[in-house]
Amino acid sequence: MFKVSEIITTPPPVFTTTLQREIYGAFDRLGISFERVDTDPGITMEDCRNIDSKIGVQIVKTVFLCNRQQTEFYLYVTPGDKPFITRDFCASLGGIPRVSFAPADKLLDLTGVEPGATTILSAILPQSASVRLVMYRSVADAECFACTDGTATCFVKIRTSDLLDKYIPASGHTLTII
Repeated sequence: MFKVSEIITTPPPVFTTTLQREIYGAFDRLGISFERVDTDPGITMEDCRNIDSKIGVQIVKTVFLCNRQQTEFYLYVTPGDKPFITRDFCASLGGIPRVSFAPADKLLDLTGVEPGATTILSAILPQSASVRLVMYRSVADAECFACTDGTATCFVKIRTSDLLDKYIPASGHTLTII
């Protein structure tokens, strides 16, 4: 049985990563309220469905992509059940060169997370400055947004307007909506 806690409205009592500390610090500074659940490692789509039912919104899928030369990086946020099609993604960004999934070491270096915990919330880290943020339109239009807090065992839900109007601007990034 996949473990999902009851809804919690306070930060974790102990932060397991620098990113996790930065995320909850930013929520506090920016006045962003949140709900979170602690879980077993949420890796598969079935795991996410268990989390979705508890948190009340579909967990987004965030993929970390790069060009062949590994000089351009993208965090792409899409609905959890939407398949990723490279051709469509590249065309949506004006015909950028083909991208693929970036290596795990680049994910850790640029976003502070391990595979399975990729999150747009890592934009708050200074080392993510070169990463381009891209979001699918239906995610941006949704009332609420849910993703990992940079760990595979904690998922947060915030108002999408707080993400778009407070969190992303505070990170210094711009967001491309496709």
